[in-house]
Amino acid sequence: MKTLLLTCLAMIAFAANSVLCRLALSQGGIDPTSFTVVRLLSGAVVLGLIFRFNRGKTTSPSRGSWLAAAMLFLYAISFSFAYVSLTTGTGALILFGAVQISMIVLTLVSGQELKPLELTGIIIAFCGLVYLVLPGVTAPSVSGFLLMALAGIAWGIYTLRGRGTQNPLADTTFNFIRSAPLVIIPALVAFPGMHSSGTGMLLAALSGGVTSGIGYAIWYTALRGLTATQAAVVQLSVPIIAAFGGVLFIAEQITLRLALSTVLTLGGILMVILSKEKN
Repeated sequence: MKTLLLTCLAMIAFAANSVLCRLALSQGGIDPTSFTVVRLLSGAVVLGLIFRFNRGKTTSPSRGSWLAAAMLFLYAISFSFAYVSLTTGTGALILFGAVQISMIVLTLVSGQELKPLELTGIIIAFCGLVYLVLPGVTAPSVSGFLLMALAGIAWGIYTLRGRGTQNPLADTTFNFIRSAPLVIIPALVAFPGMHSSGTGMLLAALSGGVTSGIGYAIWYTALRGLTATQAAVVQLSVPIIAAFGGVLFIAEQITLRLALSTVLTLGGILMVILSKEKN
């Protein structure tokens, strides 16, 4: 029951990141660069406090890596700019579709053989994303799609880098801290156009400190009671939760194109995951 509760909270937190970002940007309360800066800095602060509180409970020397921090930054900045032109559900679907597909592809590149069912699942998932961006009234912008796909690939690499870590909380904390200097470059470039209101700052801080910082801490705790397959499957719920969050909090609509694309993309990924479980 504890694992179930923590897993549900973590999935809601992941979906809330999309809702908070879209809500902040759609109301013009903050620009994408400022959102990213506040999100990463607030995440570093909250995780730093959590790590300090738990420091005496572990002897692990884990301190993350600069490559992981770079992928975290690339994910965060691409995520923010993508949501300038994407709806909440569409962005979450592209993000988690790209995350899972990139992780599968990178695993294959490392030498793992591809089973027929896995190949079928990958093709179906890819077709789902292609269908999403086919020309039409409800198709998302190409730039938004590419930026969110880049965010998904970066997050997939970040996730693979974290596999086998002895102390996920410590690694995540120091990756957030290492990402702080990286925000200086886009901040300097975008400085003339940067702006933020109190509400925009609050939403970005909530995204970084609560739904990212605390959300990741909750997820790592939940992972102790989940198999790798269960962890992969439950994450497929995030785009669906995010889509309904967009409807409830931002008055967005779930289009037929998004619904069909979601079924194809997540269904294809589920086939790959279940095929791996059988193997």
